[in-house]
Amino acid sequence: MKKNLAIFASGSGSNAENIITYFSGNKNVNFPFILCNKEDAYVKVRAERLGIPFRYFTKEEWKDGTVMGWLREANIDYIILAGFLLKVPNEMIEAYPNKIVNIHPALLPKYGGKGMYGMHVHEAVVAAGEKESGITIHYVNENLDAGQIIFQAKVKVTPTDTPDDVAHNVHALEYEYFPQVIAQVIGEK
Repeated sequence: MKKNLAIFASGSGSNAENIITYFSGNKNVNFPFILCNKEDAYVKVRAERLGIPFRYFTKEEWKDGTVMGWLREANIDYIILAGFLLKVPNEMIEAYPNKIVNIHPALLPKYGGKGMYGMHVHEAVVAAGEKESGITIHYVNENLDAGQIIFQAKVKVTPTDTPDDVAHNVHALEYEYFPQVIAQVIGEK
C-alpha cells in the first residue's frame, strides 16, 4: 500500500533531498510536497529540481490549522522533520502519534531543547570537550527533542575538532542513516 510522507524543512534541504532520492525507486512511497516555513529557503530549489511541490506557510497558517488541512487533503501517513525548526503543534502530534519523525544532530538527551539546532549544537559539543557526538532519530512529542528515541549513531570528537569538523561528521551520519531508519519506521525495509 502506498505511503504518503510529508517532509518539513526550514533551510538548505540536503536531508530532504537525500530522503527523496533514497526512495526514488520505491513505488510504495510518495512525497506529495515539501513544506517550509521560510519562503526563500534553499530547499525550495531542491524541491523544484526533484519535481516535488513546494509549499511555503506562514506562522499564522502553522497555528490556525491550514497546514493540518493540507496534510489531511494529501492523506499524509507520516511526517518527516528534516532540519525543521518550529515546534510541532499538539494538534498535529495528536493526529499523528508515533508518525512524526525528527533527526537531531547530537546524542539526546544531551544538547537538545530550545536553541539547540545546527551549529549551536556542534559549538556546544566542542565547548564542553565531549569525546563523541552523533545523531538521534526520534518520534516527536509535545516536548522539544524529548520523544522516544528510534535510533542513534555516534562519531568521535577529537580535542582538535572544530564545530565545523563535528558538523561535517554528523552530516555524514545523517545522510547514511536517516533514510534507512525512515524506511524501517514506515515498513519499507
